[in-house]
Amino acid sequence: MADNKNQKQNQLNIEIDETVADGTYSNLAIINHSVSEFVVDFVNIMPGRPKSKVKSRIILTPQHAKRLLKALADNVNRFESAHGEIKDYEQAPIPMNFGPTGEA
Repeated sequence: MADNKNQKQNQLNIEIDETVADGTYSNLAIINHSVSEFVVDFVNIMPGRPKSKVKSRIILTPQHAKRLLKALADNVNRFESAHGEIKDYEQAPIPMNFGPTGEA
């Protein structure tokens, strides 16, 4: 009985807004960091359009960035186990001065 009570106390109730649940497509992530944070800017680059905007920015502590790295690696491994290797197609290089640069 005590274990069941502890499990209920440790549960986290997370809600998601409809507009957030729709998601935002991104085909480029620009990552910058300082001593205290990682900044990940998600961008959607469209072919033939010379300009793009950051669609979403996520700011993480270094500890959370490392947890995200591990979670992504675990999920990619599970996906590839179920569906085969994800092929990394050759992409045109993106200029290094593309997008914002971050400083904290």
